[in-house]
Amino acid sequence: MQAGPDYPEAVTEPNAIAAVDGYTPPALPPVTAGLWHIAVPGTVIWLIAFVVLLFFVPTLQANDAMVWLWTCLAGFVLGLMGLSIYAWQRRAARLGRRSANMMALDENI
Repeated sequence: MQAGPDYPEAVTEPNAIAAVDGYTPPALPPVTAGLWHIAVPGTVIWLIAFVVLLFFVPTLQANDAMVWLWTCLAGFVLGLMGLSIYAWQRRAARLGRRSANMMALDENI
């Protein structure tokens, strides 16, 4: 592999970066933003938007913009599905099932 004009040497192995100048990058910090802090408010916002748009159905129909109403409903339903799958994985991890995602237990609700 040829080194480019901006690169001093080509990196051919994944761990070769540690050999360059003796520098090893630090490990990435654990993710601290939990799913419940993002998915629950997002799902609630979709529900609120759906309820608000219900008051404007005649206006939406007149402007051929009913897609906004159904988009909000789909966002709410998909949010509920995602939260139910997460709760299912969390329960399976608590019970010690082999197929469970053990990272679900790392989060405090």
